[in-house]
Amino acid sequence: MNTDKFLRGAVILTMAGLMVKVIGSVNRILLSRLLGGEGIGLYQMAYPVYLLLLSVSAAGVPVAISIIVAEKAAKNDHYSARRIFRVSLVLMTAVGLLLALLLFGAAGWMTNSGLIADSRVYYGLIALTPAVFFSTVLACFRGFFQGYQLMTPTAVSQITEQFVRVTVMVLLAFYLLPKGLEYAAAGAAFGAVPGGLAGLAVLICFYVSYRKRWPLSENAGVPAESAFTVARRLILLALPVSCANILVPVTSSIDMFLVPNRLISSGIAVDEATALFGYLAGMAQPLLMMATIPTLSLAASLVPAISESFTLGDKENIEQKAATAMKLCCLVTLPAAVGMSAFAGPLSLLLYGTDKALVAIMHTGPAVWLLGMQQITTGVLQGIGRVSTPMINMLAGIAAKVAAVWVLTDAAHNIIGAAWATNINFALTAGLNIWVLHKCGISFRWSVIIKTAFAALFMGLAIHYGYPLLLTAAGNETASSLAALAAAAAVYVALVFGMGIIKKEDLKRVPLLKKYIKK
Repeated sequence: MNTDKFLRGAVILTMAGLMVKVIGSVNRILLSRLLGGEGIGLYQMAYPVYLLLLSVSAAGVPVAISIIVAEKAAKNDHYSARRIFRVSLVLMTAVGLLLALLLFGAAGWMTNSGLIADSRVYYGLIALTPAVFFSTVLACFRGFFQGYQLMTPTAVSQITEQFVRVTVMVLLAFYLLPKGLEYAAAGAAFGAVPGGLAGLAVLICFYVSYRKRWPLSENAGVPAESAFTVARRLILLALPVSCANILVPVTSSIDMFLVPNRLISSGIAVDEATALFGYLAGMAQPLLMMATIPTLSLAASLVPAISESFTLGDKENIEQKAATAMKLCCLVTLPAAVGMSAFAGPLSLLLYGTDKALVAIMHTGPAVWLLGMQQITTGVLQGIGRVSTPMINMLAGIAAKVAAVWVLTDAAHNIIGAAWATNINFALTAGLNIWVLHKCGISFRWSVIIKTAFAALFMGLAIHYGYPLLLTAAGNETASSLAALAAAAAVYVALVFGMGIIKKEDLKRVPLLKKYIKK
């Protein structure tokens, strides 16, 4: 398995991630129009509980299984890889069933005790119970395919799951709305169940199709690991990854609980503090998440690729794949970060119809690059078996963020302080990851990263000074913004090729492009 396969997997997952986001955006629009603020509120109270349970049961499973399967596949020990999958499937089926029953039993207590303020959320929690089970099983299949660096099954199942989920959500919400908002919200929540079933059905079909590639006969001389050994290692690998995933909503909660309160305590009015927080959390941070879809896909594809090379003791290949991933990360995130900061006002107006999110978007820009580096370095660390390190580094980053929010978020700094607290969080976590990798003998090509940064900065200058000229000439803000973005992209591409950051040989390795380039 070579670097081309790793890149192909990243491209496939990126395209799937973008499609899933687009479908999800359409769903939010339709559901908001259908249920209104109160109905969406009931849905949003139930769904985070489901996501939390998935963080416990399924978030770390694909990574853990992909690492172990990649190790076996690297040695052509397909019998052990299949056996590990079967043991993992039995274990996670039991875990998924247990957590589903736990949610079913605890739903009444959460609503009656006041833990969840509105008792009507009970129906949504019950509706989500089967989805916990199916999503946990689904994670096992995805991890198995990712271990073999086969990303197409994961991509197709993600798109299928999201499409079925959204379709059922809207239909059930519409059908149940006359019976009451609580039933309509529960119907929307239930969409995760047929979505999970559809995604699982797709993966089972892929599994039946692909399993002929892997011989069932036990490899001579290779001792079979006991089911207990496999289960123990799976848990030890999955637990830190799951904990790290739980830290993601914890990080968001820091903003939710601390930022508005710090603004209010510094003398800013309640309604103004709420609006400022909305510009940060509701407008700037979604752009951050959208811009890092490619790096998240890169990281997912990187884990089994690095694990394979690590198993074979091929340090040169590990460094090559890590350097390639970091180069691609910077090629995508640096211009996105500079573009968000340099073009914040027109971008806010173009996307949200107001320029009031300008400050939040501008100062959130650096987080795109910093989060991208955190994701890539996390993937490398997980690939070499250091799965606990990213979690520990994330805890350090969160602690720094809490301190930064407390110190920087006030009337003097306004929402800028909260934005830079996020930047500090990602910068510290990525920096610690890079430091650990350096201690492990894995380094990146910083000269390429520096040249990419210069290209992105020149692009930022072009868009910053070019937009007013285009606006004067065209007189239309939307047309001027789109033209400025196109011109900036052209400047960046020209600089990237002109400075030798990307060469023709690099393009030959990129899926969907290499067949159009003459050898």
